[in-house]
Amino acid sequence: MSTLRTEEMTLNMGPQHPSTHGVLRFVIKADGEVMREAIPDVGYLHRSIEKIAEKVGYHGFMPYTDRVDYVCAMFTNQGWAMACEKLAGIEVPRRGEYCRVIAAEFNRLASHLLTVGLMGMDIGAMTPFLHALREREMINDLIEELCGARLTFNYMRIGGVAWDLPPGWREKALAYLDHLDPILDEFNALFSYNKICIQRLANVAVISAEDAINYNLVGPNLRASGVKWDVRKDIPYSVYPEFDFEIPIGRGEWGTTGDAMDRYMMRIREMVQSSRILRQALTQIPDGPVLAKVVRNFKPPAGECQVRVESARGDQGWYVVSDGSSYPWRVHVRTGSFAAMGIIQKLSRGLMIADLVVLIASLDVIAPEIDR
Repeated sequence: MSTLRTEEMTLNMGPQHPSTHGVLRFVIKADGEVMREAIPDVGYLHRSIEKIAEKVGYHGFMPYTDRVDYVCAMFTNQGWAMACEKLAGIEVPRRGEYCRVIAAEFNRLASHLLTVGLMGMDIGAMTPFLHALREREMINDLIEELCGARLTFNYMRIGGVAWDLPPGWREKALAYLDHLDPILDEFNALFSYNKICIQRLANVAVISAEDAINYNLVGPNLRASGVKWDVRKDIPYSVYPEFDFEIPIGRGEWGTTGDAMDRYMMRIREMVQSSRILRQALTQIPDGPVLAKVVRNFKPPAGECQVRVESARGDQGWYVVSDGSSYPWRVHVRTGSFAAMGIIQKLSRGLMIADLVVLIASLDVIAPEIDR
């Protein structure tokens, strides 16, 4: 009786694949359909964007920040603005801070809608993607009215925001939230609680709380493993302390805490909380200016600073060093997608090749955030 012998295969996924939302490559070592490991190979989208900051100046770098995370660019706008303001000791008017929160949370909704829709498409369900994209387009319509752009916004400025809320915009935004809340329940019925969705995501690529911390995961990927950490609550910034909202964490309702299903549900539950924040911000927004007076030839004093914002992909850190000139001496941004890439090689061991797409989608990695 002969013994069955197998041979390891080396496969390429990429450098182009739809589930990666950009140019990314994985070197897969597999025994049949089972992976021994998947090794990320990044760098295809590197643009030296941090070095560009040193050449275009403080004001001039704001449009470039949109390209760090083009799916959720309001947060990169905000992080850069906050770093510059911290260096120079600039106080943003309260109405300007409210405008920032409103713009950012709408962008979080748009980002998460794309994530959950693509999660469906990545496992073979086309209809949920169309439903999610329809809602995202409505949010893009609102954002376009606010700042004139639908993807790369360039909305925020050092000292506040470029434009106030247009006349009648607040009422439109509140009406959209009335429309969105029942749609999220409908989306759950359509896809989230669908048997096929649960079977494809539950107990797949489980990340324990210990591993999530050790691999420095942030945002929904960290909270899905049961770790309750959110910069908006734990290191409060802007006017977030004035709002009442909750921080959802993974509960392992359909499988094990920290699995792909928990990471998916994090985005659904965060959208509910973003809607809560937006209702409060739109209702409570004070009168006044939206932009502080900042000189055109902006030269913050020599020094260094670090700020953190809670992006759709988690804790995003900006480190800026000033030498007193109108150009930053050093800029570095720490992103959630780059951190998430580090755990893929470990999680891939023993997974089916088809589940690698689920793993990548559940981590919600964006290629520009990885390479910068």
